[in-house]
Amino acid sequence: MDDEAEGATGPAGFNELLAIEELDRNLYRAVNDRNPERSHLYGGQVAAQALLATGLTVPEGRHPHSVHGYFLRPGMIERPILLHVERDRDGHSFSTRHVVAVQDGSVIFDMTASFHIDEAGGEHGPPLPDGVTPPEAMERSWYNRFFTTIDLCAFPTGLPPFSRIGMGSRLWTRIAEPLPDDRLLHACGVLYLSDLGTGFAAYELEGVPRGGPSLDHALWFQRPIRADEWILIDLVPVKTGGGRGLYTGTMHARDGRLGATLAQEILARPAPPT
Repeated sequence: MDDEAEGATGPAGFNELLAIEELDRNLYRAVNDRNPERSHLYGGQVAAQALLATGLTVPEGRHPHSVHGYFLRPGMIERPILLHVERDRDGHSFSTRHVVAVQDGSVIFDMTASFHIDEAGGEHGPPLPDGVTPPEAMERSWYNRFFTTIDLCAFPTGLPPFSRIGMGSRLWTRIAEPLPDDRLLHACGVLYLSDLGTGFAAYELEGVPRGGPSLDHALWFQRPIRADEWILIDLVPVKTGGGRGLYTGTMHARDGRLGATLAQEILARPAPPT
């Protein structure tokens, strides 16, 4: 069976996407969600699979605490992904891994992941915003058609929807199927969801689209939360300029726990003249 055939799955559930195959030490292969509504891979899928591959190589008892990734090329739906992991360091309490995702001989995604043992210490962080409409009282977003893996409810922006970023800057989301009680898999789910939305959905930027391809993405895991239960993503713009836009965000569980914080940079070039 050739590589193209091996990557040719239909629309996939999240558990299927995380069923990566170990080909050799530090080398894994992943399948894609071939949703006919999408022309390229969703970046969150590649990031989640890359995190899983790195997590399978660390000592027991160490959990993801941060990832820093770069989206280098659009992912091809019809080709499988090869994940090459480098074991950079295992210290007394931290482990660091580097992973590249490869298609057709080219790197499409490059990520460093850090893992940490659980340690006691005081906690402080932003609470769940007050007065947020619960997901049960909201309609599912039209953007769900691009995914077989998630449930998504978006808060209105007050501006007309834009096809690339129709889910907005504040949204409730979750993995649409139950996940095993495995902390690494839920961390992969949180990372998968963190690539949704844009911090610029509610802003009219002269000559600049409100959404664009992801350039780089950083996420810090703050407390363990379940990815198959509702998570509030709240994104805040920081700056646009030089063809790039930067925003930050938080990811809260329903009970108010801060699960993750993130920063993402997108391509924000002015539209070409017509």
